[in-house]
Amino acid sequence: MTELPAALAPIRAFHIMTKPSGAICNLDCKYCYFLSKEMMYPGSRFRMADALLETFIKQYIEAQQVPEVTFAWQGGEPTLMGLDFFKRVIHYQQKHAKPGMAIHNALQTNGMLLDDDWCQFFKKRNFLIGISIDGPQELHDAYRVNKGGAGSFKQVMRGWQLLVAHGVEFNVLCTVHAANQDQPLKVYRFFRDELKTQFIQFIPIIERATTQLLPLANIGWSERDGGERPLYTQSGTLVTKRSVNAQKYGDFLMAIFDEWVRHDVGQVYVQMFDVALGAWLGQPGGLCIFAPTCGTALALEHNGDLFSCDHFVEPEYLLGNIQNDHMLELVASDQQRQFGRDKMETLPRYCRECEVRFACHGGCPKNRFSQTPEGEPGLNYLCVGYKAFFNHVDRPMKIMGNLLRQRRAPAEIMSLMAAEDEKERQAAFAQASRNDPCPCGSGKKFKLCHGRTG
Repeated sequence: MTELPAALAPIRAFHIMTKPSGAICNLDCKYCYFLSKEMMYPGSRFRMADALLETFIKQYIEAQQVPEVTFAWQGGEPTLMGLDFFKRVIHYQQKHAKPGMAIHNALQTNGMLLDDDWCQFFKKRNFLIGISIDGPQELHDAYRVNKGGAGSFKQVMRGWQLLVAHGVEFNVLCTVHAANQDQPLKVYRFFRDELKTQFIQFIPIIERATTQLLPLANIGWSERDGGERPLYTQSGTLVTKRSVNAQKYGDFLMAIFDEWVRHDVGQVYVQMFDVALGAWLGQPGGLCIFAPTCGTALALEHNGDLFSCDHFVEPEYLLGNIQNDHMLELVASDQQRQFGRDKMETLPRYCRECEVRFACHGGCPKNRFSQTPEGEPGLNYLCVGYKAFFNHVDRPMKIMGNLLRQRRAPAEIMSLMAAEDEKERQAAFAQASRNDPCPCGSGKKFKLCHGRTG
């Protein structure tokens, strides 16, 4: 293996999503295009070798020019590697850590294999766990199924209960798709009220497909339909029936935001809202999909192959293998730098002139397969939803931003919103006729509710 050239200038911080078991998973989620990546490695055992694990950890630590480093473990399903694998992770991190460097670990799991031993380890080693849950059982089980096609909700809830019992720090990753897009408050309140979740991510499901592949894609990427499934690549301008509707994604976020900004600021942290507030404060993109450029969130496969992005684990975006070239050389390569610049350089005029460009920057390149109203390519499929959401939150974000600049808590906005809502409600009461629906939302006639006299 080549040594890191001393003359190679340090590059900006970057992040790697590491897939020690590749695309192998113990679930068959119908929308999981990543299952097809197995086809890129025929005959593989899909297990990161111990020597490669140490090489990766050593290189990743060497490449980081920051005092804190986070290792992110994903899949497939990373717990399929077994607990001993992650004990070796800790060993190699301690062996190669720079003096004074803080090392953190984050692991994304479906929760199916969690038990007391796993959770005791996570707690002891301060792992941050992301657990995938798509809402209440009927919404979760719509697409998140096991190898037999049955829903996985009960097993996942068992994993969640173990995380809670052992005091493991965790967040919920909820994908938004055709099955739950019309139930935003049901989903949000389930996480907030039943699971007592403080940290939530909402990830839109957008499965691209060509005209030729759409019928098979609609069946499910995990189902072979009597033959080999095709390798999923980010191509085509159609989407599957499971994909979230662009406008409904915006509606989903707005409905949850309206609930959150009135009741939960400072208590529940929704990644999308935190990132948006950062944009209104003029901070750099807190999430790669909303940064002006990209290229700093890469993916490492189980055999050492390094790809430009977790969403582009495809032959065209292979940078090389860290067993042959140091990862810093690959990250700093002309190929990767151009990949990062392409996001800005291919931004359509419609986006460049948009009033919320500062918050969106065109979104993730994988979703930029639509056309602008003028017919220019490169518009994000979710544009109509993003635009509606960012405009909807403009005033509350400005209020919270001003509170922060005054060194006051953003949660103060809740009392301001309550006062405004009460003022609007009283005005509605004053205008309501006796037989109108009551403005309080009870469903009763005004005369039988707040309009009662005597």
